[in-house]
Amino acid sequence: MLSRKGLIPEDYLLTRLAENVLQPKFKAKSRKARFVAKNGTCNVAHTNIREQGRFLQDVFTTLVDLKWLHTLLIFTMSFLCSWLLFGMIWWLIAFAHGDLDAKGEDFVPCVTDIHSFSSAFLFSIEVQVTIGFGGRMITEECVSAIVILILQNIVGLVINAIMLGCIFMKTAQANRRAETLIFSKHAVITVRNNNLCFMFRLGDLRKSMIISATVHMQVVRKTITSEGEIVPLDQIDIQMDNPVGTNSIFLVSPLIISHVIDKNSPLYDLSAADLQREDIEVIVVLEGVVETTGITTQARTSYLSEEILWGQRFVPTVSEEDGMYAVDYSKFGNTVRVATPSCSARALDEAGGMERFKLHESSSSASLRRRIKPQNSTDL
Repeated sequence: MLSRKGLIPEDYLLTRLAENVLQPKFKAKSRKARFVAKNGTCNVAHTNIREQGRFLQDVFTTLVDLKWLHTLLIFTMSFLCSWLLFGMIWWLIAFAHGDLDAKGEDFVPCVTDIHSFSSAFLFSIEVQVTIGFGGRMITEECVSAIVILILQNIVGLVINAIMLGCIFMKTAQANRRAETLIFSKHAVITVRNNNLCFMFRLGDLRKSMIISATVHMQVVRKTITSEGEIVPLDQIDIQMDNPVGTNSIFLVSPLIISHVIDKNSPLYDLSAADLQREDIEVIVVLEGVVETTGITTQARTSYLSEEILWGQRFVPTVSEEDGMYAVDYSKFGNTVRVATPSCSARALDEAGGMERFKLHESSSSASLRRRIKPQNSTDL
């Protein structure tokens, strides 16, 4: 596999946006907040949740979802509170048995060398973290002390399992792997194989691959049903164009993901003029399994109307050098303008398809050459 090291320019920013490529800018129009941000975060605020107790029913997931500051605070306080609690219990056992008072040489305490709460707290730490400095130890004098010893060991193991598992899951979260999965800043609509297609570019910066990677797309728009119901965020699936017959992709180099705008597409009635007027958002979701960890990861992005370029296509990024394939990520988001009908796919099909469009273009070019040629001959 070709290593990507050394092929990425130093000024390349490792984000899910490829790079700030100079593209045609459209006049911004007032619109609602986007459903999915460019970095993949969902722009949804959950309010007026009355059943907050449901989060405590799944404590582990709640701890993993917390911020790092809160997780570390809970991690520290869980150990401190357990040490203090059992330190108090050990002090009460010593107090009830009379270990805190000075006794003769024949007196056998429950725990040796406990003379105050501080020494009981230190013994609690030694028991739970299995340090065992040797100065304090439990004797067979008190059955209650033996029971507390067993109970504290079990509680300590449970706390270690939960908190260390939580820290591991936070450090190995799949969204960290998604940071090196990049999408082109713009999507394009152009002609491919005599069909209008919606396309964007997807790449993976790491050498380790994403196994069983699948891509899903949805159009989010405001719709009104035939009964007059207003759906503010209607999510409509978009079928992908894949020769294999499924959405699975082999993401070893940057790929151009294509969607054919046919009669089953929600973009079938969209023209170049409508694209700038309508308020639509195309959501792209990539899912797969990380090869090194086996954890399922997901990367997301979205394209608004002004981020979809009509009549442009992506430039190639892969070239063959010395028997190897090299990827130039500086061209990842670059596009070039190509001849593309500005009408919708429906209007194009009704007018005879791309063959009629190409015939019209060739005849227009020929007539233009005929008009220019006599003028040049006169000038000579």
